[in-house]
Amino acid sequence: MTRREREKELTGRREFLVKASATAAVSGLALSRAVRAAEKGDADVEPLPTIRLGEHTITRLIAGWNPIGGFAHSTKNMSRHMLEYFTPEQTNQFVADCERAGITAWQLSHGEKAVAAVRALRERGSKLKIICLHAERAQDDPVQKVLAETGCIAMVHHGGVTDALFRAGKSQQVHDYVKKVHDLGILAGVSAHNPDNIKRISDEGWENDLFMTCFYYVTRPRELQEERLGKVTVGEPFFESDPADMTAVVRQVDQPCLGFKILAAGRLCSSSYSVKKAFKFAFENIKPIDAVIVGMYPRFQDEIAENVQYTRESGVV
Repeated sequence: MTRREREKELTGRREFLVKASATAAVSGLALSRAVRAAEKGDADVEPLPTIRLGEHTITRLIAGWNPIGGFAHSTKNMSRHMLEYFTPEQTNQFVADCERAGITAWQLSHGEKAVAAVRALRERGSKLKIICLHAERAQDDPVQKVLAETGCIAMVHHGGVTDALFRAGKSQQVHDYVKKVHDLGILAGVSAHNPDNIKRISDEGWENDLFMTCFYYVTRPRELQEERLGKVTVGEPFFESDPADMTAVVRQVDQPCLGFKILAAGRLCSSSYSVKKAFKFAFENIKPIDAVIVGMYPRFQDEIAENVQYTRESGVV
């Protein structure tokens, strides 16, 4: 390739990115206007695609918890940054904005902050459906209290705890949790980062109603990294091939799967183009009965509007 040809190719790429960014900005602005219209009671906000969880209908885009809880999965300062932003008041505003934009489900982790936010939701008459991530370790509240305080439609066993128990040969504890949640009369789920654990549960025919499936195997133990890669990452391992590994399993299981970390905990958020590409990959590689959970940090741009737009574009079956 000649120098002139290389320059022409680079110019073409720059023009494409500029146009893509402009288009995303216009789409986001239009959607923001639609959200504001919805706040005024207008009915021109286009519905989001939906799935069924048991008897419940929820949107294929579910608001996530990690930024609100200060779990940045990157640096300590980023976690602090998120916690400073998501005050109780800002948390309530964020969830209300999600609901006004058409999102009908919120995945949270049980705790005082989440319980207070749910209480505020109910006081304003919100119908938002809650999916609660939880474990029942010594430091955790029992499932009965979690249900009473959140009114959740589903309780899902925490993925990090799931992976640790499976590694320790204690998978029965996870199975017992599923049964205990079912005894409460609500949907029971299992979350995992290791696709092998999802596949094993499916192969063994557990009675869980859903899965939460991480697109990245971030709990991959050090010894496994050394064995297969000959090296170990600094911090959590995010590998480019992980989403394909998890979604291959997702397509094999019968239950609805809620994919999370589709943006690699912000690592794929360098541009609107990369976010849109990640959403497109997710929806093209999961089942029509599946959804995605996305944590949002709308401090610098309207991430709610963008994610809603990408779900409308790629999440329609």
